Amino acid sequence: MRYVSFIHRDGDSGYGISFPDFPGCVSVGDTVDDAIRCGCEALAFHVEGLSDDGEPVPPPRSVEAIKADPDLADWRHGADIVLVPLLVDRGSSRRVNISLDRGLLEAIDDEARQRRMTRSAFLASAARRELETT
Repeated sequence: MRYVSFIHRDGDSGYGISFPDFPGCVSVGDTVDDAIRCGCEALAFHVEGLSDDGEPVPPPRSVEAIKADPDLADWRHGADIVLVPLLVDRGSSRRVNISLDRGLLEAIDDEARQRRMTRSAFLASAARRELETT
């Protein structure tokens, strides 16, 4: 699930990121990429707080819906729009069965060993990084 965010240049100090579906959920970064990474973490933390409080998590609105919302006109002004994935850690792992090419699996295992990681940890880390940057 991806949520629309607004990225604003924050003077000379960097970039701010905010989420129209989650007023009050904001973060900053020195670069746009850093703001997006920090925004991804802020979004997950905000949603976790909503869930802990028993509050509903709003479904993501489309970019078109956000652009058409007249209440967001000032907020949108001068902003770049970026879709940010919601990656919430559930605190428990689930065993899954996947199929991979044997050569790819060997390369994954070799790299995981070099990094002193399990195969599962390596794949989870790679998937998270891919989701955050796509």
